[in-house]
Amino acid sequence: MTDPAPVLPARRADTLPPAPVSPDVVVPAPDADLTRLLTAFRLFQAQHARALDHESVANGLGPTDARFLFHLAAADGEGITPKQAGAHLELSTGAMTSLIDRLERRGHLERRPNPTDRRSILLHLTPSGVAVAETIGARWVDAFRQVVPPGERAALAAVLDEVGSALARRA
Repeated sequence: MTDPAPVLPARRADTLPPAPVSPDVVVPAPDADLTRLLTAFRLFQAQHARALDHESVANGLGPTDARFLFHLAAADGEGITPKQAGAHLELSTGAMTSLIDRLERRGHLERRPNPTDRRSILLHLTPSGVAVAETIGARWVDAFRQVVPPGERAALAAVLDEVGSALARRA
């Protein structure tokens, strides 16, 4: 026969040893404005993606096609190389070639010889490509025009540039 386990006397709560003390940990108070800003930014990104999808499909394109047309439109007629476009869109050379071929067949862009490097080409929008980029971009132009007062547009553009630069430095 085994002995029963010893029974310890009951302790009262005031006789318990003190709890271990943690080092002082300072938890910053949440910045409500920053939290709201980040939430608004995430919602903006989601709406931007939805709008881009919708406008692209309405114009017979995919979102990457539209992004490429916008990128070419921002080149101000200078043209860009397929390699530059692929780097901007983060596409492989094969995917970039397919994209260029598709947009060229639709008449939205053209390949031209590069005057500074005869081994390469420059991509340029055709009038059709410009029209599509403007049609799709009109949704964003209207939204910014409705929401951002003219006197605040330069400041907002500067903030967006700085946020983009801060993100690029961390990439």
